Amino acid sequence: MEIIHVSAECYPVAKAGGLGDVVGALPKYQTASGHIAKVIMPMYRTKFLFQNEWDVVHEGGQYIGGQWFKYAVIKEKTNKLGFDLYLLDINGLLDREKIYGYDDDIQRFLAFQIAVCDWLSQWQDKPDVIHCHDHHAGLIPFMVKYCYGFQSLANVPTVFTIHNAEYQGWMGWHLQHLLPSFDSWKTGMMDWDNTINPLASAVKCAWRVTTVSPSYMEELKHDANGLEALLSSESYKCTGILNGIDTEVWDPSTDTYLTKNFDAHEVKEGKRKNKKELCTQFGLDSTKPLIIFIGRLVGEKAADVLPDAIRSSIYHSGGAANFLILGSGEPHIEQRVAALQHQLHGFVSTYIGYNEGLSHLMYAGADFLMMPSRVEPCGLNQMYALRYGTVPIVRSTGGLMDTVKDFEDWQGYGIRFNHANVEDLTHAISRAIDLYNEKRDLFNWMRTHMMGLDHSWNTSAKEYTLLYQSLK
Repeated sequence: MEIIHVSAECYPVAKAGGLGDVVGALPKYQTASGHIAKVIMPMYRTKFLFQNEWDVVHEGGQYIGGQWFKYAVIKEKTNKLGFDLYLLDINGLLDREKIYGYDDDIQRFLAFQIAVCDWLSQWQDKPDVIHCHDHHAGLIPFMVKYCYGFQSLANVPTVFTIHNAEYQGWMGWHLQHLLPSFDSWKTGMMDWDNTINPLASAVKCAWRVTTVSPSYMEELKHDANGLEALLSSESYKCTGILNGIDTEVWDPSTDTYLTKNFDAHEVKEGKRKNKKELCTQFGLDSTKPLIIFIGRLVGEKAADVLPDAIRSSIYHSGGAANFLILGSGEPHIEQRVAALQHQLHGFVSTYIGYNEGLSHLMYAGADFLMMPSRVEPCGLNQMYALRYGTVPIVRSTGGLMDTVKDFEDWQGYGIRFNHANVEDLTHAISRAIDLYNEKRDLFNWMRTHMMGLDHSWNTSAKEYTLLYQSLK
């Protein structure tokens, strides 16, 4: 089976969040299981582009509105990611350093989708499935069905995965002239609430729709940033498939970022040495439980709750725990988080920014990971933490519910709470400190047990294969 993944991100080429991790891993596991998986994404000006060798495999041109643009498709020569990787270049639109954040993002990703459809429509042998990811590829299911120039793709099954329904790619109807010529009777297949909505269009037009966890699929029927009624009405073709993690990249026994490699049999000593290195770097006490946060400092992740919850926890516990935060995001949250390091010196340290190596060391050296997310469609951080023997402290939402079981349940291996507020997170931290200090045998058992859990892509990749096969 030949699967084409269309995405704005793919690790390690260009990544802004979990979407990049998924698209960098799922095709690799699909290829390893005997399928032909390919990824097509924009050609940003990243280190990966300049550090690897490429072949030009196609050149073409299309219109966006009345403006003609040329595009080129290049292929990475060595298959170093474990699958065929293609980058699509449009001079002046896609050849930029950042993935998102430009005033013309609508035009950039619309041109990308038009060029992808144009390229695929010229293939003599069509792929078995076109798998589109998030709203940046959300108009492709519409285009291949209803745009006159791409009718050779009309019978190719399309699958659309919602990684985060909060972002939908809205554009006003005054921009419809930018689209390729299409059947005007089908404008309703793009419309939602009087705007062109690429994510809503994909839900309407794709043959199947998936989300990144079963619980998130159910949540979207009640909370989907305005698409609740649509997802409920289209639920017959929707399913939740839990994301996995790339267990080759995230393997504490081989991870080159760690001070000491370890597996489940030597988790205690391995984590002790990595924790000591972390605490030395950041001026923290390695004899206390180390509680970390890794991620975007934004409201969606409830990062705004962290400062007051950490202050409260330190005050009520008498300074019985240390905290380390790695991330970046909304400036006012960054400022509040950074201020903690000065206000609570010796108990809190922060790193504002992105540091891949530090994140690996933190998973390996920490005792607990906080994820108080307001929205968490799947979440990968908690699975990385489990893989590295770090107990996740998570809010009961989305994929966090599907992957973390509270330790007070039979054979539980995490800490869960219900509300993304200071009180609930503070209480969860108190439970973590008590677990570390008063229930050490249970704590050690949990660390060994969680490292044996299988959150690889093997199971998820098989579920996708079954979904694709059902479309034949």
